[in-house]
Amino acid sequence: MTTKRKTVKALASASLIALGIMSGLLSTSAQAQTKLKWAHVYETSEAYHTESVWAADEIKKRTNGKYEIQVFPASTLGKETDINQGLTLGTVDMIISGPSFAARAYPRFGIAYYPFIFRDGDHLIAFSKSQVFGEMVKEFQAKTGIQVTAYTYYGARHTTAQKAFTNCAGMKGIKIRVPDVPAYRATPEACGANPTPIAFAEVYLALQNGTVDAQENPLTTIEAKKFFEVQKAIMLTGHIVDGLTTQIAPHVWNKLSDAEKKIFTDVTQEAAARATAKIKAREVELVDEFKKKGLQVVQVDRKSFQDAVLKNKPLESMGFTKSDFDRIQAAK
Repeated sequence: MTTKRKTVKALASASLIALGIMSGLLSTSAQAQTKLKWAHVYETSEAYHTESVWAADEIKKRTNGKYEIQVFPASTLGKETDINQGLTLGTVDMIISGPSFAARAYPRFGIAYYPFIFRDGDHLIAFSKSQVFGEMVKEFQAKTGIQVTAYTYYGARHTTAQKAFTNCAGMKGIKIRVPDVPAYRATPEACGANPTPIAFAEVYLALQNGTVDAQENPLTTIEAKKFFEVQKAIMLTGHIVDGLTTQIAPHVWNKLSDAEKKIFTDVTQEAAARATAKIKAREVELVDEFKKKGLQVVQVDRKSFQDAVLKNKPLESMGFTKSDFDRIQAAK
């Protein structure tokens, strides 16, 4: 064999070896990357979605591309009950959802939805950083394996209807859509309304065709879901100051290293703080915007609602404790 042919053969062999190494590296890299599904029921225009997308990208950066997270908005992976179940079934990896759904497995969480328990959004965020909430997160994780990493302010829930009212008595007989959770039903039931659970994705149509007369949600949600198009009045009941939790499924959380757990926690908390700031600012703007759209915006006698809840739906009747209530009231 000539020297030239030997050289060509050696170069060819070296090229094949190099390609093999490169292929192996690419294969290892591909295997190392983990794709995750992050689901929620909110619109793409809402801060819960835009900040989730930011967080997904940030987690990818901080883990050097190991975690590729796709965010699925607007109930594309199922209704809120479905995506909560998905964490346990393994069909969903991360969600943003109200802890009222988690309270089905861990009832203590539900106290955050007891009407008028929070003074405002700042009080809710103080609760999310408190010792009592930390206890709840640990107990929930021990029971379900699901890890709560962040709490986002969702907004003060107000009531929309076809006919305005100014106090609790004015709500009597109204057919109102609420989530299928006792704490959400508490205020309308205490005031003699007829609460009707309907899936979040179906509320607009239900209002449009008269299946229900009213619904209750924060101003930002009333805007995003365009409920103002099919309702005539907004009553500023503020009966529940609401929040959303970021939750990670056990089949994901248990495989994360301590460093990765810190990244997921830090990033989702940063995203929650960013979304909270946007929502609080938007709430202030929306009162005037809804008035300009021709809706009645009504200041109500909030005490009449509070008194009715305390009388007809006392704390203990809903399975909550005075101890938790007092500790939450003390959160600053």
